[in-house]
Amino acid sequence: MNGLIAKIEKMKPAFEKISNNPYLRAIRDGFISLIPVILFSSIFLLIAFVPNIFGVYLSEEWVNRLMKAYGYSMGLVGLLMSATIAKSLTETFNGQLPKTRQINPVSTMVVSIIGFALIGVDQIEGGLSSGFMGTKGLLTAFVVAFIVPNIYKFCVKRNITIKMPKEVPGNIAQTFADLIPLATSIIFFWVFDMVFRSVASEGFSAWIIDIFQPLFSAADGYPGLALIFGAMAFFWFVGIHGPSIVEPAVSAIYITNVEQNLQLFQAGEQATNVLSQGSQYFIATLGGTGATLVITFMMAFMAKSKQLKSVGRASSVPVLFGINEPILFGAPIVLNPVFFIPFIAAPIVNVWLLKAFIDIGGMNGFIYNLPWTTPGPIGLILGTGFAPLAFILAPTLIIIDLLIYYPFFKVYDKQLVEEERLAVLEEEQAPDTSAEIATSATAARVVKPVDVSKTYNVLVLCANGATSGMLANAIAKGAKEEGLQLESTAMAYGQHKAVISEFDLIILAPQMASMLGELEKDSSSSDTKAVSTSGGEYVALCRDPKGALAFAMKHM
Repeated sequence: MNGLIAKIEKMKPAFEKISNNPYLRAIRDGFISLIPVILFSSIFLLIAFVPNIFGVYLSEEWVNRLMKAYGYSMGLVGLLMSATIAKSLTETFNGQLPKTRQINPVSTMVVSIIGFALIGVDQIEGGLSSGFMGTKGLLTAFVVAFIVPNIYKFCVKRNITIKMPKEVPGNIAQTFADLIPLATSIIFFWVFDMVFRSVASEGFSAWIIDIFQPLFSAADGYPGLALIFGAMAFFWFVGIHGPSIVEPAVSAIYITNVEQNLQLFQAGEQATNVLSQGSQYFIATLGGTGATLVITFMMAFMAKSKQLKSVGRASSVPVLFGINEPILFGAPIVLNPVFFIPFIAAPIVNVWLLKAFIDIGGMNGFIYNLPWTTPGPIGLILGTGFAPLAFILAPTLIIIDLLIYYPFFKVYDKQLVEEERLAVLEEEQAPDTSAEIATSATAARVVKPVDVSKTYNVLVLCANGATSGMLANAIAKGAKEEGLQLESTAMAYGQHKAVISEFDLIILAPQMASMLGELEKDSSSSDTKAVSTSGGEYVALCRDPKGALAFAMKHM
């Protein structure tokens, strides 16, 4: 097993290259930007239809009012996605272009919306059909959002633009600078739509859904589910944020399936689609990638090893809300040969159980989207609309995960107990250097002299802004204890690009360490410093406010 892990670790640069693919990252960042819209729309669904489960029905007038809010948010998600993905890809391209020759992200967003409407939306008498503006238009949104920034990049890189005299104000000059790539993009999609409809006799959105329908069906089968969630766990095991690689490839299926499930549920039929955000958040990754909810509490309350008991108890609350980086790096589970099999097997078995409950038991799949930080069992019950079998599935998942992890947990616990016993023996036989150690530890905590009149700003980045919040809070707490004027905040990677210059230091969480080169390049034009952290170091800093502050000040 150690040999296998060593071979996997050698492949890490290749995995990081996949993780850094600009198109996958653009999809991920585009979805992150729209998570508030998706969750906002789900609130209206919950208000409108959850009372029905308990025999309470709102009037048709109020249901229509609530569904209007849903339709004008979730019903436009494809249109909105074309803009947010284009913006993210544009910002990536700008990092590759000279600072004096940049693409206007607002322009690419606007043109992507126009391009999406041209090829993805059907004309009807009196206006436009909304049929493909929502989840049915997501694949079209990807295509448009990839093409528009590339057209702009081609024009801007070669300085194909309308040049204005220096006396013309910058905002006016930018308008003319955008005109050629804007016109080229719109004409491209306009001509493409005319040609495509004359050949295919249908719009691009309808056609591409038909083409990818077999993939949607395959992804919902047992092999497809195993591949998706097994790959997600595998990449995380290597130390790379697995969802960042896998989610962009299946995100369109996630949202489309939930929409279809809701329609089936409202029609009085069974919601049969398995693959969704809910099946990831509350089934396959119960407690976080690797289904670590159970193993965390096993370490906290069953471990004999002091290290595991300490890590488990410190990680118990975060893992309840799906934040499992403390246990992944603290135990550690990442790149730990003992946990390779259960870490990948548990998510697959969990999602197979969900599919069995749906296919055999007649349970509904997920019909609502909920925040990923909702505690797993609660998310499962709410997300399936209080499906009766969900109350059986939730404890079943916990029992199955316990059985999967238990033998591996016992092996690792026994291994650490022996290591701790040997460490105690060595300490008893070693000369007393406690005074030197105390002096060294104190010196490590000393914060560098700073300008006390200045307010320092620190940003911590991770994949979704949750794990980074733990370190940001620790740094802020340390600064408060030391009486320093320092503000520390957390964001998801990608949200920082417009505000880099506002921070003195940006810290990358371990799972985003592969992005350090890009971050350093992005921050090179400002005084902002960039640094990444390792797994064990990150966990230790989150628990140690003064140490976290010292780390931040050292790198500033």
